[in-house]
Amino acid sequence: MTATSANPQDVLRDEILADAKRQEERILRRAKQEADDILAKAKAEAEKEQRERLEAARAEAQRRRDLILGTVPVEVGRMRSARIEAALESVREETARRLAAREGLDYREALVSLAAAAIASMDGRKFVIALSAADRQALGDGWLEDVRRRAGRDVELSIAPEPAGIQTGLIVSDADGRRVCDQSFAARLARLWPQVRPGIAVAASLIQRGGSPKES
Repeated sequence: MTATSANPQDVLRDEILADAKRQEERILRRAKQEADDILAKAKAEAEKEQRERLEAARAEAQRRRDLILGTVPVEVGRMRSARIEAALESVREETARRLAAREGLDYREALVSLAAAAIASMDGRKFVIALSAADRQALGDGWLEDVRRRAGRDVELSIAPEPAGIQTGLIVSDADGRRVCDQSFAARLARLWPQVRPGIAVAASLIQRGGSPKES
């Protein structure tokens, strides 16, 4: 018995189906590979972005740390300067208080020296000395002779008829009032303070010789 010959149409159909299956498998393999490539690329890009963000965050943290650390010496210096200024201001206030109270000095001798120094700094021979109301009453005119001798030249001195608005010291002016030398203790302290404060700061161990603050 001989085998029945295959139907050509069936053969063609089977070949078409087999080819379609092969193409489907190739498409599926290609799609899977493309999907895997896309996922791998996405993962790599995500990891790269994560690293970049991490580096950026680290750089920003370092920048902020450097900024904070950079302000520390400035703030420390500011605090030291404020402490020094406060201490010096206390010294100045205490000095002003003692001068106003005339502590530790021969007040009459101080006035004689101040008046003579003022006269020595001005030309002319006639001068008027203004005192506080209390000093005018306490001293009278007798001390002016000491001022004349201390001045070292022939001068005419008189006490101003009106008291000066000062607590201690005196104010010397020439006869016409064009030149005035304020020798009140408050005015002298204000004039001399910028010169003496560095020495006071060194003596009080607030700063080192040369001007730099001492380490605390």
